Amino acid sequence: MIGTVIGAVTGLLIAPRAGRETRQLLKKSAEALPELAEDLTTSVQIQADRLSESALKRWDGTLVRLKEAIATGIEATQRARQATGEADVAAPPEVHPSIRDRVR
Repeated sequence: MIGTVIGAVTGLLIAPRAGRETRQLLKKSAEALPELAEDLTTSVQIQADRLSESALKRWDGTLVRLKEAIATGIEATQRARQATGEADVAAPPEVHPSIRDRVR
């Protein structure tokens, strides 16, 4: 949109027209700028919302996979310790309670 405005203004300034006609065209273009800026703002906001939504969905999925991987790692460690006869060690306190609960 901005490129269109810049192109239009440049075309108006370069095109062979009478000064009065050029000024009228520039005035009309200038009057259209607030609406154009509003349209651009709306478009940018819509795109930002879509990107934000998409990023949140991906983050949620990543977080779920990470929690599952940690829980699987804890389970595998406990099974390995049991197989070698080492004492069963509880999950460290920094592990989220929901993960500790899944391991037990």
